[in-house]
Amino acid sequence: MSPPYKVVSVDDHLIEPPDLFEGRLPTALQERAPKVVELDGGRQAWEYEGDLYPNVGLNAVVGRPKDEWSMEPANFDEMRKGCWDIDARVIDMDAAGIAASLCFPSLIAGFAGGVFSRSKDAELGLACVRAWNDWHHDVWAGSHPGRIIPLQIPWLADPAVCAGDVRANAARGFRALSFPEFPAQMGLPSPHSRHWDPVFEACAETETVLCLHTGSASWAPVPSPDPPFELFPTIFPANALLACADWLWSGVSTRFPTIKIALSEGGVGWVNMLADRVDYVLDHSASGTESSGWHDALEPSEVLARNFWFCTIDDPSTLDGVLERFGPDHVMVEVDYPHADSTWPDTQDLLHRRLGHLPDGVVAKLTHQNAEALFRWPIS
Repeated sequence: MSPPYKVVSVDDHLIEPPDLFEGRLPTALQERAPKVVELDGGRQAWEYEGDLYPNVGLNAVVGRPKDEWSMEPANFDEMRKGCWDIDARVIDMDAAGIAASLCFPSLIAGFAGGVFSRSKDAELGLACVRAWNDWHHDVWAGSHPGRIIPLQIPWLADPAVCAGDVRANAARGFRALSFPEFPAQMGLPSPHSRHWDPVFEACAETETVLCLHTGSASWAPVPSPDPPFELFPTIFPANALLACADWLWSGVSTRFPTIKIALSEGGVGWVNMLADRVDYVLDHSASGTESSGWHDALEPSEVLARNFWFCTIDDPSTLDGVLERFGPDHVMVEVDYPHADSTWPDTQDLLHRRLGHLPDGVVAKLTHQNAEALFRWPIS
């Protein structure tokens, strides 16, 4: 029997396989490409420019008993093969009724290419960014056409070069760019500057979706110096709220009114609160000059509804309120395979519990139609 819902997951992850960079860099740089090394005690890690990047265990736990989950590094033979092998991933997608998937990187690249953009050798870093994107295009998205929505990582050291790559990648089928949610926390210019405008212009021009994934800047609003790990995933929605507010007031979406910005792995529980607050602030707290970007006479909440998209993994008490206020056109679902938050393999059951009371047309928008429209990725 076919699954009851056709699902396009707009937030999954891949674990880069050990052979990703083999033969993908210029000959003069190939020997210094990232590689998987064996450490004392039999542990594996990526090595790049003398630094080690282990695969954190909770990044790849699907299919394993929960009592085996931990933050300890995991070797490839301890992971479910679908974490890093595209053929096995598609089999796992089929098992949960996932028609298509948008997959973000893991630790060796950083969710938004930050590892390579901070390379000591800029030529090597740029080559690694392009090698990752080539592999994603040729292997991860290319092996099973239609199943993986192509997503690229950026070269953050030069916005002009990055913009050129966005245009070139769009021409060969990429639909999304993973960009840091808080670039200033990486020592880079913020979205409030005009530094990134060439990149935003390229995204708007090519309809490349600008994806802001929670944790992509390796920063979180942690109030205490000694919290348990559980605090970090608890405040994912706080990350998303802060990022969305920052980008909304930055004026990016008023300077580039056709740009499409997707918040990844942040839920939707905060969206109505932010919409209420930004409109109130514009009417009461704004200086009259700081908010001059609202030249198109739209309220901030209207720009939020026009330029931003949101995804839900499980928001049982707040989803209906967001749909009531904003309608169903800008909310999508995520599976988050293979992370600990993932709904796989019970995705269909969870979606039925959370969406089953909604009209069929609304359910279709949330489960696949909105993602198909946003990423221009129709599923047959």
